[in-house]
Amino acid sequence: MADKISPHRRSENMRRIRSKDMKPEMVVRRLVHRLGYRYRLHRKDLPGKPDLVFGPRRAVIFVHGCFWHQHDKASCLDGRAPKSNTGYWGPKLARNVERDAGAQMALAEAGWRVLVIWECETRQLGDLENRIREFLDSCS
Repeated sequence: MADKISPHRRSENMRRIRSKDMKPEMVVRRLVHRLGYRYRLHRKDLPGKPDLVFGPRRAVIFVHGCFWHQHDKASCLDGRAPKSNTGYWGPKLARNVERDAGAQMALAEAGWRVLVIWECETRQLGDLENRIREFLDSCS
């Protein structure tokens, strides 16, 4: 099935998508800071440029958008693959998932602990706070 919107409109939509400082990432950053943890952002010397890096703890957090990184949890509707233009979207999204797995494996092999937070998980702050605290406290 062909794309439902014009190529020009699709290009405009795609141009507006950023890779940093999106709402889910900002929610996590504010929460982590409020909890008293300090971090560095998007270290280019680490595989996958993790969103938050806790150097002394050897821990990183990735904040993944459910669509772009294909969240496979059944209850997450944002992680569904598009039904139109599947010849484009299928391989593109599969590459994202493959790249994520490779970065996480490389980090683990280098001795880093990795936590992935999905966009849909940023809506339950209480649960998210507990998860982050447990992850970071187990690293020290």
